[in-house]
Amino acid sequence: MTPRIPSELELDRRAYRRGRERRSVLIAIASTLVFAVVVWATVINTEGWSKVQQSFFDPAVALQALPKVWDGFLVNLTVLGISIFTVGGVALVIALLRTLRGPVFFPVRMLAAGYTDLFRGLPFIIVLYLVGFGLPTIVGERIDELFLGVLAVTLTYSSYVAEVIRAGIESVHPSQRLAARALGLSHVQTLRRVVLPQALRKMTPALMNDFISMQKDVGLISIIAGIDAIAGARSVTATTYNFTPYVVAGILFILLAIPTIRLADWYTARLREREQTGSVL
Repeated sequence: MTPRIPSELELDRRAYRRGRERRSVLIAIASTLVFAVVVWATVINTEGWSKVQQSFFDPAVALQALPKVWDGFLVNLTVLGISIFTVGGVALVIALLRTLRGPVFFPVRMLAAGYTDLFRGLPFIIVLYLVGFGLPTIVGERIDELFLGVLAVTLTYSSYVAEVIRAGIESVHPSQRLAARALGLSHVQTLRRVVLPQALRKMTPALMNDFISMQKDVGLISIIAGIDAIAGARSVTATTYNFTPYVVAGILFILLAIPTIRLADWYTARLREREQTGSVL
């Protein structure tokens, strides 16, 4: 098969784009250097910077706090890892219930809609208080903080993820569903083989954003007496009267979120490029 050779017009366009890219890179480097100089002159090279550095960026306190903060951070990672599966499962069930057709399923749809409205409206910190302190009171005995943290995260984020999944399912054109049913596929087979694969591509960026938010909010489980990264930082701060441990905990959460953020940006750009790709002239 003979390879397709671009036209002269397309070659000129590519050369122009490469020139613009090189120019953009040079401008970005220059602006970054100017910004660094301005920050050094207006922030770092000032009298108050030493106090800020001593209170928030003390290397000795950071090394002292790192073991406790890291041990607590592993608890946050455990809650996050379990919650990924629980949130995904519950959210998928809620989304499927909201997309059921027919008047007979009206009570189920209303129940699912009420769940999403309730937990999307409740602040996550209130859910933590209700689950972390209210549930053990009802049960009458101590409940593991890890379980309570996973339960609070699941209740809250299942409502957000369920709406994303529902929007993705409903974004698939009805003709796809009708064509699958005409071929003899059942309702479940149509969802599994036709609707969900197409919906997944459209809802992936929104799901990644919810995942990034969930990565941050698992740090709040220290409210229910969980010995996580925030609680570890708080214990060191109470003895050193220095806020550097909180900065250490924040850096760990940032390092956790950056790969997901970059992956979400890459996937969004890839989808946009695929949708905007034109034919080769």
